[in-house]
Amino acid sequence: MTDTAVTTSSSVSDASASNVASAAAAADDKRAFNKLQKRLRRQVGNAVIDYGMIEEGDKVMVCLSGGKDSYTMLEILRSLQRNAPVNFSLVAVNLDQKQPGFPEHVLPEYLDKLGVDYHILERDTYSVVKEKTPEGKTTCALCSRLRRGSLYGFAEEIGATKVALGHHREDILETLFLNMFFGGSLKSMPPKLLSDDAKNIVIRPLAYCREADIEEFSQRMEFPIIPCNLCGSQPNMQRQVVKEMLAEWEVKYPGRLESMFKAVTNVAPSQLADRDLFDFKGLEAEQAKRRENRIDAFDLGREA
Repeated sequence: MTDTAVTTSSSVSDASASNVASAAAAADDKRAFNKLQKRLRRQVGNAVIDYGMIEEGDKVMVCLSGGKDSYTMLEILRSLQRNAPVNFSLVAVNLDQKQPGFPEHVLPEYLDKLGVDYHILERDTYSVVKEKTPEGKTTCALCSRLRRGSLYGFAEEIGATKVALGHHREDILETLFLNMFFGGSLKSMPPKLLSDDAKNIVIRPLAYCREADIEEFSQRMEFPIIPCNLCGSQPNMQRQVVKEMLAEWEVKYPGRLESMFKAVTNVAPSQLADRDLFDFKGLEAEQAKRRENRIDAFDLGREA
């Protein structure tokens, strides 16, 4: 056998081994993605069941911003819709706030490709926010109020029975700490909420989902992400500071965020100090009532 023949045989062998390795890597990658997708579906399904988010005949308005969270929410809800024991419809709604440079074509093209029913709601909240917000101040509070008002009102117009927002587990925890640090209140974003005017029921199907999982899913799905240039680029936002704090905790103490979220779902009013949630002044009366109904073991023994 010539040297050329040996070299050719070796090259074929190396190529074959490389193909096998590539196929194995592709299979592992597919399994990892399927596992991620199933985890998100399970978590969303559990949240929907635990909080009674979606009922028979509901028309769910999915608020689609163009970010990773809302894209993921729409995709997972579409998946659940195909297998859910109840019938419900989905309609995607994007609020075009007239931010300069906003790519108006992206969402319509994406939703048309999916065949999803949708509306693009045009409201120039951008000009209002820029006009009303003092220089150097963050725009989030006003922008959020205007956005909610527009979306909630439109939900009523189209007969939506539920309004779905894409807040995830970390959003809920960040809001908890923001309210404690700067608002003097122990509250966050509930998975299900009745609006103040009682006209809308707001649901957060991603409440149990980790942001890291949503980020990975979004990248794997190659969603056409639209960045928010109004608020996302503002420096020194308190929410960003809290987000970094939680991320650092999760690195140093794995599982801490999971434990904190569990605490949000496991509140003991008698162990806090809110007089409206627990009757501290009535403890003496409760003590007397329990004593009156108590059977004393010592007395029973004496009677025998």
